[in-house]
Amino acid sequence: MYGGWRSVARGDAPDSRRGGLKDFKVLLRLLKYAGPYRALMSLGLVTMAVYILTVVATPWIVLMGVAKILDGDSQGLTTIVLLFFGNAVLNYLTHYIHLVSMTRVSQNLLRDVKDQLFDHLQDLSMSYYDKEASGRIMSRIQSDVFQIQEFMGQLSISIGDILILMAIVVAMLLMDVQLALLTMGILPLMFFFAYHWQSRSWPRFMLVRRAIAAVNGNLQENITGMRVIQSLNREDENHRVFRGLNQNYLDATLNATRFSATLMPMVEVLTGISMGVVIVFGGLMVMDGGMEVGVVVAFALYIQRFFEPIRNLTMNYTQMQRAMTGSAHIFELMDVEPQLVDRPNATEISSIKGEISFEDVHFRYDPNVEVLKGINLRISPGEMVAVVGATGAGKTTLASLILRLYDVTSGRITIDGYDNRDVKRTSLATQIGTVLQDPFLFSGSIKDNIRFCHQNVTDQQAIGAAKIVGAHEFISRMEQGYDSEVEERGSNLSVGQRQLISLARALAFDPRIIILDEATASVDSYTEMLIQRALREVLQHRTALVIAHRLSTVKNANRIIVMDQGRIVEEGNHDQLLDMQGVYSKLYQMNFGNNEVAQASADEGSGKASSTA
Repeated sequence: MYGGWRSVARGDAPDSRRGGLKDFKVLLRLLKYAGPYRALMSLGLVTMAVYILTVVATPWIVLMGVAKILDGDSQGLTTIVLLFFGNAVLNYLTHYIHLVSMTRVSQNLLRDVKDQLFDHLQDLSMSYYDKEASGRIMSRIQSDVFQIQEFMGQLSISIGDILILMAIVVAMLLMDVQLALLTMGILPLMFFFAYHWQSRSWPRFMLVRRAIAAVNGNLQENITGMRVIQSLNREDENHRVFRGLNQNYLDATLNATRFSATLMPMVEVLTGISMGVVIVFGGLMVMDGGMEVGVVVAFALYIQRFFEPIRNLTMNYTQMQRAMTGSAHIFELMDVEPQLVDRPNATEISSIKGEISFEDVHFRYDPNVEVLKGINLRISPGEMVAVVGATGAGKTTLASLILRLYDVTSGRITIDGYDNRDVKRTSLATQIGTVLQDPFLFSGSIKDNIRFCHQNVTDQQAIGAAKIVGAHEFISRMEQGYDSEVEERGSNLSVGQRQLISLARALAFDPRIIILDEATASVDSYTEMLIQRALREVLQHRTALVIAHRLSTVKNANRIIVMDQGRIVEEGNHDQLLDMQGVYSKLYQMNFGNNEVAQASADEGSGKASSTA
C-alpha cells in the first residue's frame, strides 16, 4: 500500500534533469503564457528601464554633488540636490508601476496555467488515473503551482536585478576603466563558484519535490481512507509510515538548505573584497592626483549596488530551482497525451434509439491480462439486460466500454450502428445515464447534484425525477429541501439516500440508455426495495444494462447475461437459466438458497405449533 510512496521519497527514480538548457526551455514555455498580456508587460518593461536608469544615475549625481562641494559652488549644489530628489521621485514611481504591472502579468499567467492544467486533467483518460496516485496529482496542482507562484512574484525583480547589474558595469567602465577592471576582477571566481554550485544543487531540489509529493500523496490517502483506518485500528502503523515520509522530506529540505547556505557567505566575502579594492586603490589614485574623490565615493556606491543584485539573485536562486522543478513536473503532466480522443471526422448523434452491440470485443487493462474475451452481445432499444457473474468476471468493464472510458483492444462496440469510437464522446455521454455502486455526490445543493452537468434540466424536472425514484419524501423533510447543502462526498446523507439521488440524477435529463453498476450492492433491504420500485419506473421504455450481484435486482430483466472469466457463458431469462442448472443456478442458490431453507424451517415449525395447540 505504501511502498510506492517510500520509493519516491527516497528518490529511487532520480530525475535526469540538471538545469541549464532545459531550465531555459521550461522558462520559455512558461513565459509563452504571458502572450495575451503583451501591453501590460510592455508597460512593465518600459518603467523597469526608466527605474534602472534612475538607479544607475544616483551615484553619478552624487559624484557631481561632491565636485560642487569641493568647488564651493553652492548654487550648483542646489541644482544637484533638486536633481537628486527628482531622480528619487521618478525612481519610486517607475518602480511602483513596474512591480504592479509585472505582478498582474505573472498572476494572470498563473491563473491561465492552472486553468489549462485543470482542463487537461479533465481530458485525460481513465487509464491514466488507474495508474497515477491521486496524491501525486494533487501535489502537482497545489505544491508545484505554488512554487511557480512564488517564483513568478520574484521574476520581474530578478530580471531587473540582472539589467541593473549590466548597467552598473557599463557605468563603472565609463567612469574609470582601470578601477572598474580591478573591482570586477573577482567576478570570474564568483561565476566559477556559482556554476559548480548550480550543477550540484539540482538533484537536491528534485529530491525535495519528490519527498513533498510523497507526503501529500500519503496524507490524501489517509484522509480519504480514515474510516477504514479507524475501523481496522491501523492509526499507529499509518502514523509510523507518515512519520517516515515526513522525516524524509525534512532531511531532503535540510540538505538542500545547507547547500544553499554556502552561496550567500561567498557573495558577502566578495562584496567586502571589492569594497576594499575600491578604497585602497581608489585612495592611492586620489593621493596621486589621478582621480577625484567623488569618483571613489561613486564607485563605493556602485559596489554596494553591484553586489545587491547578485545577493538578491542568490536568494532567489533557490526559489528558481524549486520553480523550475515544479514547472517541469507540471509540463510533464500537460504533455501526457489523452488515450481517448474524438476522431477528426467523429459524428455527433443528437438523438439515439438505444441499440447497443458488442462485436467480438476483446479488452485488456494490462497488456498481459485479457479481461474480455470475444464478447458478442446485442441489446435492442428499450430492452433491459442484466449482467451477473462472480467478481472479476468483466461486468463493470462492459459498462466502461459502452461509456467509452476505455477503447476496446479489438472488435467494436456500436450504438445505433455507429462505432462508438466514431462518435463524439460528449454527444454519447449526454444521452447515457449511469448509476455506480459507490454514489459520488459533489459539494453543492441536492438540486445541483440532480441537475449536475445538464444545466437545461429545470427545477420541475429535477423534482419530478426525485419523485419517480422515491427520493422526494426524505429530501422534503430536510431543512432547506432541494436547496439543502451536500457535504463533502455526501457524508450528511446515508448510502441509500445518496443512491436515490444518483438515480434521480441519471433520470433527470431523460436518457435513452441507463447503466446501473451494482446500484443496490451497498444498501439495506428497505432501501433496496425502494430502489427496486424506482427502477420499474426508471427503466420503462429505455435501454438498460443492469450489473448486479444481488439477483433480486435482475429477476425481472428481459434477458440475463452470465459472465465468467471474461466470457459470456449463459444467456436467457430467469426461468430459462435456472432450468440450465449451470452457473446462474449456482449463483441463485448462493443468493437465495439459505433464505428459502430458513423460511421452510420456520413454516414447518409454525405448522407443528398450530397442531399441538
